[in-house]
Amino acid sequence: MSLKKQYLKSKPLCKVTFRLNAEAAQDAKEAALCGDFTDWKAQPLTMKKLKSGDFTLTVNLEKDHEYQFRYLIDGEKWENDWDADAYMPSPVSIEDNSVVRV
Repeated sequence: MSLKKQYLKSKPLCKVTFRLNAEAAQDAKEAALCGDFTDWKAQPLTMKKLKSGDFTLTVNLEKDHEYQFRYLIDGEKWENDWDADAYMPSPVSIEDNSVVRV
């Protein structure tokens, strides 16, 4: 898993590419990105499945912020990004959420 960040010069945005690798996805049919920027499960973002079995998605996020997120695999299993910038305790479970800082 990895996070790739590309800061825009013309706007206060950062293009963040989220990648869930095939090993973590474990033959998943679909994966979604959920977080502060999607109102969590209310509006998950569908990730694109690559031939390698990895899932990827690029999202524009406002700079100078910190966002919590997780991957939702096949609509039922939650997975963190172990290359995240940090981890924070989830307010709704005993697990941590991944954090991206832009």
